[in-house]
Order: sequence, then structure tokens, then C-alpha cells
Amino acid sequence: MHNPPDNLGFGLGLRSAYYQAILEQRPAIDWFEIVSENYLVEGGKALYYLDAIGEHYPLVMHGVSLSIGGPHQLDLDYLNRLKQLAARVQPAWISDHLCWSRGNAHQLHDLLPLPYTEESLLHVATRVRQVQEVLERPLVLENVSSYLRSADDQFTEWQFLAALSELSGCELLLDVNNVYVSARNHSFDPWDFISGLPAQRVRQLHLAGHSDYGSYLIDTHDQPVSDPVWQLYQRTLRHLGPVSTLLERDDHYPPLDELLGELDKARACAAVAFDKEPQCA
Repeated sequence: MHNPPDNLGFGLGLRSAYYQAILEQRPAIDWFEIVSENYLVEGGKALYYLDAIGEHYPLVMHGVSLSIGGPHQLDLDYLNRLKQLAARVQPAWISDHLCWSRGNAHQLHDLLPLPYTEESLLHVATRVRQVQEVLERPLVLENVSSYLRSADDQFTEWQFLAALSELSGCELLLDVNNVYVSARNHSFDPWDFISGLPAQRVRQLHLAGHSDYGSYLIDTHDQPVSDPVWQLYQRTLRHLGPVSTLLERDDHYPPLDELLGELDKARACAAVAFDKEPQCA
């Protein structure tokens, strides 16, 4: 068990559907995670609400288009815009995904898995170090949900993440739902993944819902967190100790009170994990 720096507590992904309610109600949310690309603009409503909400809550930046594993040159204009946004937001950290999402020209708008090979590892580690030099801070990388994998893999995904963290100095965003989805899709034990990561490098956890199609799962972020993911989350906290936890919702937005109820369940699971309560509600 470890106690990572900057444990922010229990947060929610900041979405425009909830801007007004957040400002009016000041709900019991410890922090918000923003999608960085939504705020790489010169002005307007998004930045107005970002500034207003940031006056009352800590913020974290989470990107979706870095494409750290891609074959293309890193987009220095994008990185400098991220750095400018960070100067405005003062985020506790900046994260993105271990994936590729573009070729040399076009953004594919998908978070695609890498081949987990020695060549890929060295390629990504070099790019992570370049990103960290621009941002002047460690990059935090998230495991993605996957639906296929390379026949040439030399590492498991968790072995790759552990080696990448060691080589580059990056930190890890452990998405518990993504682990569960990938484990079901590829028939591995999710606990092998979580216990195989370097615990001291895990900066943040994600929780989200998925859609179950029987023989496979899709990471849709449009459902409540499932019972198996809650159970895995509780076990993860018992293993790691307190880690900043973020609840994501990206479609079928319920009333804010419903998401607050899920955050309360995360708090209850943490209390059980740390032996403060008898069971997770």
C-alpha cells in the first residue's frame, strides 16, 4: 500500500450538461477532471464556466488526442496549447491515454491499442520524455479498453505500462473499468493486470460504466458502474491505498444527483477497503 502525492479524493468528469447545476448547487465533489480539448479555445462559454468552476474546485486535465504511440511527429502546437491551458487551469496533473489515434495526417477519434513490443516501448518512451520536456511535468497515462491485440506482442499490457513508467518517468492513470472490459474481451484475470503495475506510480483511478453484449464488452461511459467493477475497485484500493478517484460519464447523462450517489458509493467502497465500514453500500 502506498500514499501517492496529491490525493484529491473523489471527483467527477466535468461535462457541459452540469455546468449550471455545479455553480448553483456547489455539490459535494472534491475535484473535477476536464477534457483538455474542450478548452483549447480563445474564449466563449466553455472557458467562462471553466474559470468559474475552477475558483471553487481543484482541476485535472485529461486529453484524448495526444496519440502518444502513433507513427506521426508529435504535434508541438497542440502541446504548447496544452501548456498554455495548464497555466490557466493550474491542474494537479495532466493525463492522456496509452494508445495511438492518428496516422500521419488524420485524427481517427478512436483510442487504439499499441503492439506491446520492445520496439514500441522504446518509441513511446522517447515520445513521453519529449512531451514531459514541453509540459515541464510528468505525463500521466491511462490504460485503454481494447477489442483486439497484436499477434506480435512481447509484453502484456501491464508489463508494458510498468516498463514504460520505469523508462520514461511517466505516471499511471489506472482505469478500473477499462481493465475489466479488456479482461473480459481477452480472457485474462483483471487482478493480474492491477497487481502487475508499479503501485507507487499510480496517480489516479477512473470508474465508468460499460455495455455488455454477452461475448464482449464495450466501454461506452453511458451506464452506471457495474457491480463487478465496484468489487474490483474496492480490491484495488485495498491494494494501493488512497488514490484520487474519478467517475466518468459521457452519454445518457442522468440528473447530477445520480452521479453524486455513485460518488458516495465510491466513498463507501473506500471506507470498506480501509476497514472503516463493514460493507460497500
